[in-house]
Amino acid sequence: MSKLQIRGKDIRAIGYPEGPVVSMAIYAMTKHFKHHSLKDALDVLKKVLQDPAAFKEDEVLGKIAGALLPEEKVNIGETSLNTTGVHFNTFGAEHIEQGAFHQMYTAVKLPVAVAGALMPDAHHGYGLPIGGVLATENAVIPYGVGVDIGCRMCLSLFDVDVKELKSREAFFVRELGEATLFGSGAMFWQPENNAVMDRPEFNEIDILKSLHGRAWRQLGSSGSGNHFAEFGVVEIAEKDLELGIEPGNYLGFLTHSGSRALGANIAAHYTKIAKQKRKLPQEASNLAWLTLDEEEGIEYWLAMNLAGDYASACHHIIHAKIASQLGRQPMKMVENHHNFAWKEMFEGKEVIVHRKGATPAGKNVFGIIPGSMTAPGFIVKGKGEVASLNSASHGAGRKMSRTAAMASITQNALNEELTKHGVKLLGGGLDEAPFAYKDINAVMQSQQQLVDVVGKFSPKIVKMCGAETNQWRKG
Repeated sequence: MSKLQIRGKDIRAIGYPEGPVVSMAIYAMTKHFKHHSLKDALDVLKKVLQDPAAFKEDEVLGKIAGALLPEEKVNIGETSLNTTGVHFNTFGAEHIEQGAFHQMYTAVKLPVAVAGALMPDAHHGYGLPIGGVLATENAVIPYGVGVDIGCRMCLSLFDVDVKELKSREAFFVRELGEATLFGSGAMFWQPENNAVMDRPEFNEIDILKSLHGRAWRQLGSSGSGNHFAEFGVVEIAEKDLELGIEPGNYLGFLTHSGSRALGANIAAHYTKIAKQKRKLPQEASNLAWLTLDEEEGIEYWLAMNLAGDYASACHHIIHAKIASQLGRQPMKMVENHHNFAWKEMFEGKEVIVHRKGATPAGKNVFGIIPGSMTAPGFIVKGKGEVASLNSASHGAGRKMSRTAAMASITQNALNEELTKHGVKLLGGGLDEAPFAYKDINAVMQSQQQLVDVVGKFSPKIVKMCGAETNQWRKG
């Protein structure tokens, strides 16, 4: 097999800027992807360019991603961590990599930490581990929330015969394509109207003023990475009084995406401010916080909540389009944020609960926990478990980095897995193949203390980033 030949002009041609990052990319590709074709190697580099934050912690591509992200500076004296951290509970420890534990051990040593928890889907992240939950006193940590603020699940249930997913597959594929637009740079020429775009925060907070135009053009679109929109079969085995759906099989439409460039820019801006105000030891630098007594902390709190409402509006626009195309209103809609912070009560006092890739699971609170493009997802009802800070996992969780997945999983293996489960995939890549994720059934088994399962979603037609031919669309 011939070795990869890749040149600087190939890399610049796909949008990379002049500078050291081009040399970094050549080195990484020729060393770690030397048996890939030029096209496949450039496809990997395109993914990094589109969403460098998603690759920041990648063992191979992290240096390239870091060179593409804005430089961060700190300029004040160091704030010390506590010698011992506050207690945190772990669920499904056998499924969790050591990197996530190390990040959690660091997080609970913050002077503002009150309590913590680690979910069974946890893995190494950026700042707080993905699957990490941290309660703080009067402090919000931008990277404890995450870059994709308010990343959200939304499921609509329709009283439609599920056999139509097979007999009218072409119809569902077409309507899925019409109702969605994926990609980090995806925008609409003629944006939707939605009240969230009239929120006063866009005029009152400087950083938001500059983001309004792009946010409007991205309203109703979805990002890259693990974001998806899919049709599938919802199975309700027993009637739950709060859910209110009779036992049976229903058509389900499930989406996963967040606050697009709006949330990413808010996260970057306020993390930079937090780092300038509180310089922490290197291992904790991405856990810098803002207090809710500070102007910047109040601004971030308002901007974060706006980004969460914006993410919700994006989902509702997509779901309304699907409902219109089906000619049906949903029987039920179930939805929840992750990558967010909430004011909640813990041991008699108000705290800020950060759920970085974790699902709210308060008493009788409904949520969605997805699997992968072939594995089932679950409608769950929280049990209000204090030990988990009223939280559960937000999915199966990765067991392979994106680099490892792309280097070890073949297209043939993915195709065979899709055929085995009867799933039609539109877009998506080897980095999101089912083999890159933990076993969702094992993860659910580890959190029986946290949630009750009231429904099961089996994906059948899945759309992810990569299915688009044009990232600009009229509407």
